[in-house]
Amino acid sequence: MMSGGYTSIDNQKVSGSVPAVSDPSHVAVKFTDSNLQTFPPSGAQGKISGGTQPPHDADDTFSKPAGGSQPGSGEPQGSGWFRTFTIAAYKPYFDVDTSDIIDRLKESLFPFRGTFTEKTATNPDLYGPFWICTTLIFVAASIGTFVTYIAHKLKKKEWDYDINLVTWSAGVFYGYVTVVPLILYVILKYFSAPSGLVQLFCLYGYSLFVFIPALCLSVVPLEIFRWVIAGVAGFMSATFVALSLKAHINSAGERWFLIVTGIFLLQLALAVVLKLYLFTVTV
Repeated sequence: MMSGGYTSIDNQKVSGSVPAVSDPSHVAVKFTDSNLQTFPPSGAQGKISGGTQPPHDADDTFSKPAGGSQPGSGEPQGSGWFRTFTIAAYKPYFDVDTSDIIDRLKESLFPFRGTFTEKTATNPDLYGPFWICTTLIFVAASIGTFVTYIAHKLKKKEWDYDINLVTWSAGVFYGYVTVVPLILYVILKYFSAPSGLVQLFCLYGYSLFVFIPALCLSVVPLEIFRWVIAGVAGFMSATFVALSLKAHINSAGERWFLIVTGIFLLQLALAVVLKLYLFTVTV
């Protein structure tokens, strides 16, 4: 009985007053619920970064004073034109997601809608134009090299890689989407129909997207087919730019027709240049 009582008391002590000791090798891990749709945190103001939305017109993009830093960014902000040398000044123009890019690419392939400017008026981006131009450079160099290689081999002639194809393509595409919008910006401002500079960069960048599939189709070894492809791509690109700006340029008065016609013909001239230097294979 004593032993039994002792055992009962001992068991009572063990079960009642001595806490259970967990196995040190077993660690309890609690995972919080994750939802990719809530990333970044709700405190962020933009789609990708915490930056604010871009202004409606690029005229005052780099002229508005920004004292201190943006909330939550922790980055110092300059004022006036000093902001052009800060990364934060360009963040709003990369604040787009995949759905935005796809939607704008579709708009460029259906030029007769003429709604691209309206859809990008409050959020023009430079992300799409940069990657479109970069992709064009890569495609032009790779497709051009492949086509000339095949053409030389079929005629049993020696083939050498032309590095100038890369540099020439980079100069044409990057230069075109930079210089032409700048010139058009000045012209529109002169005719009292100013447009946002970044919005023009965005428009001309997306207008070149149609040349990517056109370059890929240029591998077909038929000269007449290459002319047709270059012509169709040039017409679609020129129509896209002209119709996107038509409603805005109407405010310039009777001169709007000349401006739109000049925009259309310049875009067609780009297609002709691309046909002569990228769509043409010489052996």
